[in-house]
Amino acid sequence: MWTDEQPRTRWVDPAAFRYRRPDLRLGTREPCPDRAGPAVDDRLTVRHTVRTSTADYTLLLNAPAWLGRRGVGDALRDAVAELRAIDLTYGPNRPESLVSRLRRGEISPESYPPLADLVDRCSAMRAATDGWFDAWAVPGGFDPGGLLGGWAVERAAARLRAAGVQDYAVLTGADLVVRGHAGHGGPWRVAVHHPTDRRRPPLMLEMTAGAIGTSGVTGRRGHVVDPHTGEPADQMVAATVVGPNLAVADAYATALYAAGPSGLNWFRSGSDYRALIANHH
Repeated sequence: MWTDEQPRTRWVDPAAFRYRRPDLRLGTREPCPDRAGPAVDDRLTVRHTVRTSTADYTLLLNAPAWLGRRGVGDALRDAVAELRAIDLTYGPNRPESLVSRLRRGEISPESYPPLADLVDRCSAMRAATDGWFDAWAVPGGFDPGGLLGGWAVERAAARLRAAGVQDYAVLTGADLVVRGHAGHGGPWRVAVHHPTDRRRPPLMLEMTAGAIGTSGVTGRRGHVVDPHTGEPADQMVAATVVGPNLAVADAYATALYAAGPSGLNWFRSGSDYRALIANHH
C-alpha cells in the first residue's frame, strides 16, 4: 500500500519492507547506507566517504559498466572536489571565503556567478517561508548555513550526472539526495528514523529522484534562531522535509523548525515539498 505524495517518491507500508532491507537509513545515531544487497551484473558500485571541515559525506555510485573504473573514478573525484571547493570557498566561518568577503562588503554577489546563485536561492527561500528562513537575520550579516550544505550536495550531484553517473545517492548527516536506482536495480529504499525519538518506527520511502533535508538532527536546542526575534527557536523538536532539491528542502526544514506548526501551511496542495517529520514540544 502506498500513495503518491510527490513525483518519484513513494510512501511505503512498513510491512512491505519486512523482507527487504533499506538501502539507506537517515536519522540513526550514525547515518549511513545499510549493508549492500546483491548488485546487478552490468553495474559498477562504489562507496566513498569524504570529510570536510564542516561535514562528512557518503557517496554511493551505481554506474553503468561501459563507463569503466577510470570513468567512475573521475566522476567521483569531480564530485569530491566540488564538495571540498565549496567548503573552502563559501564557508561562512572562513575569514577569506566569498561569503565572509561579501559580509564585509569587499565583493558583490555578481562578482562570482555561483555566489550570485547562492544569494538568489537564499532570497527565494526567504520569500517562500514568509521570512522564517532568512540568511540575513543573523549576527554579522549574510550566512547561508541553513541552505549551504544542500547546495553543495546538489552541485556535487550535478558533477556526477555530467560524468555519466545517473544512479547515485549522496548522504550527509540526516540529509540525502538520490537519483535513479540502487545496486539491486530497483528504487532506492530509504528508512527515515526520527532524529530524536528512537521509539518511533521509521518512515519508509522508495525514491528514484529527490532529496530529504532535516533540521534538529543533533537533538540540540538553540541551534536554529528565530529570525524575527534573534532568540533560539524552541517550538520544534525536529523537522524533516522531502522534495526535488536538497538546498530547498534544507531551507524549508530550517524554517519549519523555527516557525513551528504554522510553517506547515507552506506544504499545502500543489507544493513539490512535503513535511515528513514536524514534531513540536
